[in-house]
Parts: sequence; structure tokens; C-alpha cells
Amino acid sequence: MLKTAIEAAREAGRVIAERYPSERRFSLKGFRDLVSDADTAAEARIIELIARRFPDHAILSEEGGGVAAGAGEYTWVVDPLDGTTNYVHRLPVFAVSIGVLEHGRPLLGVIYDPLRDHTFVAHRGGGARLNNEPIQVSAVPHLNEALLGFDWGHSDEMRTKVAGCAARMLTHCGGLRVMGSACLALAYVAAGWLDGYFQAGLKPWDTAAGVLLVSEAGGCCSTLRGEAYQVSEPGCLTSNGAIHDPCLEIVKGTLA
Repeated sequence: MLKTAIEAAREAGRVIAERYPSERRFSLKGFRDLVSDADTAAEARIIELIARRFPDHAILSEEGGGVAAGAGEYTWVVDPLDGTTNYVHRLPVFAVSIGVLEHGRPLLGVIYDPLRDHTFVAHRGGGARLNNEPIQVSAVPHLNEALLGFDWGHSDEMRTKVAGCAARMLTHCGGLRVMGSACLALAYVAAGWLDGYFQAGLKPWDTAAGVLLVSEAGGCCSTLRGEAYQVSEPGCLTSNGAIHDPCLEIVKGTLA
């Protein structure tokens, strides 16, 4: 399964990278929510490969409408292009995310950034790797030294709440960065390039691979209320662990 996930992610990455310099064709599937021809083409390539090799496994994909096709012990959770708005505007921050759940728990995850040829891989109990080299979360001990990522969400109500949280966080942390790709932000926490990340409007395909990367790299993942994170939860806080409690205190008071 891991070999297939890596192969599928890299195949999809080639599809979106090849189309990246070309004229964009996209549409709105929801409020401030874009889908491009690259999303659908990459997703088709991923699903074809998974379905051919694992016909009994369920597949939950973003552009498939968010409804799992099939049922069973294993569910593949697919985002063929996380960061479509960035992609459409030619901002080079986007990635492919493929996770596999075993009875609802993350078993393996692959996140592939095709422009940088970064392949992030995690397997439950097997650690996290970038291009086959081990990675781990940062050792930053205090929130006032930490660099955090976050994203706005789509609705006006959500953005107003996130703005309030960001304003509070700014006075306590070292810096904030809006990412535009949740899966890539989670991979960056796992690699130690970000010290934490929070979002209130996530879907399973945003987190299925990334939260496993963070936990296998030694980090911490929770809901915005501080509970153990499940991929069905819309709100997630991840960190290197050391700064988790002070981050949680802020997001609980503004987003939870």
C-alpha cells in the first residue's frame, strides 16, 4: 500500500506540474472554493491506480464529492491538489496528499510537492521521512520563539474568528504564516520547518496523511478543544509538542 501511495502521489504530481505553466481552467465548487482541470486529472490518475491494485478498498476523494466509494477495513483518503487557489494564481505552494485509514485510524500517509520534488512519507510506528531521510519536529521550546502556520477557511464567519485568533497569537508567538495548503503545512511541522499549525475548517483529505507525519515525527495533534484528533474533525492544532499547551490556550478561547 505504501509503495502504491508513493507511486500514485508522484504520478499525480507530474500531472499538476506539467499543467502548471499552462493557462488555468477552473470553476467554483463552493464559496471561495476552486477546482481546476489539474485537480480532476490528477485525481483520476490516483483513483485508477488504487482501484486497480486494491479493488476491495474504499476511496474517499475531495473531487469525488467527499463520499467514500466502497467499504472495508481500509479507506484511501485523497486530495489530488491541496492548495488549488495557490495553484490557480501560480503561487508555488501546493501538494498531493494520500492517506490510508485502517478502521478509521491513519495507517500511512504520503504528501508530495512536485515543484520541489519533496516526498514526505509516514507509516504508523515507522517514523516520518522526507526523500527517504528521517525527519522530526523542531526543538523550539517556547511559543514566543515559534513560527506557526495557519489558514483562513472559506466563510466570512470563519475568517472573522480566525482573524481574532491570529491577532491574539501574534502577540505571543515569533511569527505567523498563511499557507494555503493544509497538508503541506502539516508536512512542514513534521520536518521542523514550522513549529505548529492550526486550522478550523479542515476535511479528512486535508489531514489524513499530514497528522500521521506529525505524530510519527514526534509532534502533537489535537482538536481545537485539546482532545485527541480524529480525521473527521474540522478543527486541528498540531505542534512540536513543547508549544502545544500555550497554543491550545489561545485557540480554545477564540476558535473552539
